[in-house]
Amino acid sequence: MSEDGLQWVAVVVVIVKDGRLLALRRAMTKDAAPGLWEAVSGRVRAGEEPRDAAAREALEESGLAVEIEPRPVDAYALARAGVPMTVVVYAARWAAGEARCSEEHDEARWVDLEGFRALGAPARLVEAAGRALAAVG
Repeated sequence: MSEDGLQWVAVVVVIVKDGRLLALRRAMTKDAAPGLWEAVSGRVRAGEEPRDAAAREALEESGLAVEIEPRPVDAYALARAGVPMTVVVYAARWAAGEARCSEEHDEARWVDLEGFRALGAPARLVEAAGRALAAVG
């Protein structure tokens, strides 16, 4: 935990449609990792179940309705802005909607796993995305 005892919990949602995953590029105006290619992600709110947060973030960040797998495909620790964070990664099947970007992202693409890697997504996320593709692909 940080010196003040604060620790964030975040979810990542690897959305899969027709064997491809949704890659989002963080807007250049963002303070954390501008230009980074990632999947849908966001913090879990107080009292919110991580799986519910995953569905909420998917809709907020991509405009897509999804079916979230019940078990995460990965979980790991990292720090953001000096604050420890636990990240829980879920696989999700696209159910409905057209992908769009929220204010957090400036581009969205459906890519295969190698395309995601080639965009420079973080290695741990690429590994988790591979497991997500296998789980729902």
